Parts: sequence; structure tokens; C-alpha cells
Amino acid sequence: MTLTDIRTRPAYPWLRPAAVTASLLLLGYGLLRLIDRLDGHSDKGAWAWNTGHTLFLIGILGFAALIVGLHGVLRTRSTRLRAVDDVAALAGLVGAAAFVWVILGDLFPRFADAVDTPDLVLLGGPALFEVGLLVLLYRAAAARLLPVWAPVLTLIGFVAIAVNLDLLPVGAALVLAGLLPLRATARPPRLG
Repeated sequence: MTLTDIRTRPAYPWLRPAAVTASLLLLGYGLLRLIDRLDGHSDKGAWAWNTGHTLFLIGILGFAALIVGLHGVLRTRSTRLRAVDDVAALAGLVGAAAFVWVILGDLFPRFADAVDTPDLVLLGGPALFEVGLLVLLYRAAAARLLPVWAPVLTLIGFVAIAVNLDLLPVGAALVLAGLLPLRATARPPRLG
């Protein structure tokens, strides 16, 4: 069974640069978060807070572009796999939108005061984002766009971040390592 239809697969040369850039921005946010907390607390509105959250915002937008690109490159004739890809992409994008909502509330206190953030956005958003992206990464590994260990490394990075936000730089580095080998076209099968 063919997991993707190579004849109709569009080229997405920006896929890997988007993945790497988004991961590096997440890493930058994690490092700035640690710098901001050197005195034991976060200084909302300070340069490290604002710069870090801005990097995080741009990084999440980069991950959203990655989700869109993966969805496009994984086009398949299989109705079932197409449905899996569609649901995963939708979940990932809804989760990314939830992240954007929360980040905008952190950057702009008036926004946070004007629009109450429901718990569903705070808790469900990150879960949808991560599950959607991970499903697409698994499908990319099955289509030989990534090594099989890459989605696992990305998952471990997300788990590290979820366990303790102080592990954000470590988690971001693991996500970067998982996404670094991403290819926009499948490797040909080895013969012999």
C-alpha cells in the first residue's frame, strides 16, 4: 500500500527551514525564559519576557506553517489516511491558534483582561497542537521524509516541556534534533 502519492505530491522546499526556524525560536524563548527567571520570578513586561514571548509567537506561527506544509506533502489516494492527515492538521492548527491566543494575552495585558481565556484553551490547545503535529510527523516518517526516531525525539521534547517549563531549552533542543532531518521529498528505497 502506498502511504503517499508521489506523482501528485507538491514540492515544499521551505518545509525543513520552517521546522528548524520554529524550533530555534522555541529554544530562544526557553533560554530567555531562564534568563528572565534568574532572580526567582518572571518580570512581565521586561525585555526578556517580551522578547521571549515574541520569539515564542513567531515560533508557533512557524510550527503552524510546518503543519500546513506536512499536510500538503503527505497527500495520498487513501481516503482513510487523508482523513487522518486532515484531522491531525486541523487539530494542530487549532492548537497553534490557542497558543497564539495565550501568548497575545501574555504580551498584551489589556487583551488578557478584555478576553477571558477558557481553561479549554489553556489545557486543550497545547495538547491538540502537539498531537496534531506528532501524527503528521509519524506520517512523514512512514513516507520516508524523516527517520523513524525523529517523531519519538520530538515527542520526548514535548514531554520534557510539559513536565517542567524550566526544561523548555532541553525540550526545544530535542524538538530541533527531531525536526532537523526533515526532507521535502521521500528518500528512494535502498536496493540490495
